[in-house]
Amino acid sequence: MRILIATHNPGKKREYLELLGPLQATILFPDDLDLHLSVQEDGMTYADNARKKAGQYASASGILTIADDSGLEVDALGGAPGIHSARYAAGSDADRVDALLDDLRGVPWEARTARFRCVLAVVTRTQEVYESQGVCEGVISFEPHGDGGFGYDPVFYVPDHACTMAQLSQEEKNRISHRARAVEAALPVLEGIVEKRRTSFHEGGGSSQPRS
Repeated sequence: MRILIATHNPGKKREYLELLGPLQATILFPDDLDLHLSVQEDGMTYADNARKKAGQYASASGILTIADDSGLEVDALGGAPGIHSARYAAGSDADRVDALLDDLRGVPWEARTARFRCVLAVVTRTQEVYESQGVCEGVISFEPHGDGGFGYDPVFYVPDHACTMAQLSQEEKNRISHRARAVEAALPVLEGIVEKRRTSFHEGGGSSQPRS
């Protein structure tokens, strides 16, 4: 069985390959299929954007597709940048981190609480939709630390680990991150779909490759 992950982000690709390792499935990305869609993530919620992206890629590819939308929610900023996290400032991840730290200038440690939130949508080739969510709580540090991860990871301090997300090993991050928790919540559904396809294939005598 094949599963398409609707992302071109190198960091997300690495995470999904590891997080979906328990599934006996072939993990594909749009570049593998020479599939380049321009999906406008203009929804009002993470779920809106995740469903839209997964639905369009599933329709174009004919393959079960996973997409997510995620963001950083900072309490002192009223939940911003939220769904606008990737567009919080023009330029690179470092530029967005700098913009965030500027907006939090003068805010004390105890008021810098924040969370990463991820909503994941699974859309089958027949447009059935399943959703899951994952959250990771933390605090925005006063300056970046660590060179791992991507996005806002260098300033997202995880109290239980006494370091930023960017200072965690990939293995540690894939146990606690918002995306890891969203994938973990979706695994029972994905495993059920994989098993159903496998059973259907074997009952059919294995004479042809099942469609994903």
